[in-house]
Amino acid sequence: MDYDVIFIGSGHATWHAAVALKQAGKNVAIMEEDTVAGTCTNYGCDAKILLDGPFELSEQLKQYQGKGVNEPVKIDWSQLMAYKHDVIDPLSVQLTGLFKQMGIDLMMGHASLTDGHTVTVEGKSYTADAIVLGTGQRPAKLPIEGAEYLHDSREFLDLETMPKRITFIGAGIISLEFAAMAAALGSDVHVVEYGPRALAAFNTQHVDQLVAKLTAAGVTFHFGEGLQRVVPVDDHFQAITDSGLTIDTDYVLGATGRVPNVENLGLEDVGIAFNRRGIEVDDHLRTSLPSVYASGDVIDKPIARLTPTATFESNCIAGQILGNPSPIDYPAIPAVVFTMPRLAQVGVSVAAAEADPDTYYIQDIPYGQRLAFQYKNELDADLKAVFDANNYLVGAEIIGNDAPDLINLLTLIINGRMSANDLGKQIFAFPSSSVGIIDLLQMSLHRD
Repeated sequence: MDYDVIFIGSGHATWHAAVALKQAGKNVAIMEEDTVAGTCTNYGCDAKILLDGPFELSEQLKQYQGKGVNEPVKIDWSQLMAYKHDVIDPLSVQLTGLFKQMGIDLMMGHASLTDGHTVTVEGKSYTADAIVLGTGQRPAKLPIEGAEYLHDSREFLDLETMPKRITFIGAGIISLEFAAMAAALGSDVHVVEYGPRALAAFNTQHVDQLVAKLTAAGVTFHFGEGLQRVVPVDDHFQAITDSGLTIDTDYVLGATGRVPNVENLGLEDVGIAFNRRGIEVDDHLRTSLPSVYASGDVIDKPIARLTPTATFESNCIAGQILGNPSPIDYPAIPAVVFTMPRLAQVGVSVAAAEADPDTYYIQDIPYGQRLAFQYKNELDADLKAVFDANNYLVGAEIIGNDAPDLINLLTLIINGRMSANDLGKQIFAFPSSSVGIIDLLQMSLHRD
C-alpha cells in the first residue's frame, strides 16, 4: 500500500485524525479539491464569529444606555471585512504548512474511490489500508426560476459592502445570524420562511423573544411563505413568493439547508451505501466497506452536524484505526445560534421534558434579572434547566449574550453527571458571571 490512511477532504472531519495518526507513526495522505482546512475555517464558523465580534460588543453597550453609556458604536463593514481577510485567509496556508512539517502528503484535486483501498486524484491512483471520507456539505439550491441570482453563506461572508436591502430565504441559524448583523448596519432586512416559525429546533419562547427583538431592530419576517422566483428588475431584484408577496431587494441569500457532498466519489461503483441525508455508517463510523470510514457533515446521522461533532468523530476514527474497539459514544452536544442575543441548548429539551413529566422537571431561571450586574444588565436573559427524577441536570436552553460560554459550563455538568456536592468541592472565581449560575443550580441539583 502507498499509505496507511488516505483522507478525502481536509476539514475538521479529517485533519484531526490525520495529525493523530501521523504522530502515531502512520503514513498519511490528504486529498482536497477546494481550500485546505474546509468550510468552517475558511467560509463558515471562524469567519462568522470574527465578523460578529463588534456587533456583540455594540449589543452589550446598548444594555448600558442611560447608565453611563450614551454614544452608539459605528461599525464599518468594509474595514471589518478587510480585517477578516487578514485573519482568516492565512489559516489554510498555516494548516498546509503544518501538514508539510509533519510529513503528511497533501494532494490537490477531486478524489474518487476505485475500490475499498484505492483512491484516484488528478488521474493518479493511490492505495491505502484505510480510507476516510470527510467531504462535508454544501448549501442546498432551490429549484426555482431565478435560482442563479441566489447567493449562499460563503458569498455573504466575503461581501465587501453590506447591501442596503437584503432578503434571506429560510429562517434557520445562518439567516438569523446574518440578518442580525445586516439590521444592525441599517439594511432593510426581510426573512422569508416557508414554515410557521423560525429556528424550529430551539426553545419556542426563546425564539419568539429573539424574533421580537430582531423585528424591533428592523427585520421583517414573512412566515408561511415559499419563494417562487427571483426576478431582476433594473438595478435590483424582486423576490416573489407563492402567495404573490413581492419584496424589492438588492441581494437574496438562500439558506434553506445543506446537502451532503456524495456525488462523483465513486460510492455507487464500490458499493458504499448512502442516501439524501449522507453516507451510511455503523457505530464505528465504518461504511458498508469496512476499510472505508466517513466522518463529519457528510454522514447520515440524527445528531447535529457541527464542527465540534466532526472533530469528535475524526478523533474517534483515529482511535479505531489505532486499535480501539469501542463504538463511538456521543456525549450531550451543545448547539448555539450566534444572534443578538445568543440562543443555546444542550441535552434533553424543554419540549421533551414537558411531554414526560414523570421523568423530568423544568426550572426556569431568569438569571438576567437575578444576576443583573454580572450579566451586564441584560435583564431578559433566561435559562430553562431540565432535571431528571434524581435531580441531576440533563438539559438546558438559554437566551442571552453569554449563552455560548454558559452552555459549555452546563455541558460539563451534564456529561459529568455532577451533583451539588461535586460543585461544592470547587472554588470558582468571584464575582464572575458563571459563578452566579452555579450557585443557582446548586440549590436544585442532586446531593449525595
